[in-house]
Amino acid sequence: MSVTEEITRKLEDCFAPRALEVLDESEQHRGHAGYREGGESHFRVMIRAEAFGEMSRIARHRAIHAALGADLVGRIHALTLDVAP
Repeated sequence: MSVTEEITRKLEDCFAPRALEVLDESEQHRGHAGYREGGESHFRVMIRAEAFGEMSRIARHRAIHAALGADLVGRIHALTLDVAP
């Protein structure tokens, strides 16, 4: 399973989002720190879920990181989040 698929599955399972987009932007970072041949190092996530309604921006980001887990987050060099209810 690719990292993109892992991120998607974990976020769907945890938040049941009404909108979710996971983009592997690794190729845009070729030659920069953290880039790995084959990609799967730099991601952009857009997620919309009711679960985020009462959370602050920081709490939303912490919830995403917790849902992904330390192992998966440790394999990602950069994770850009756009999180809203």
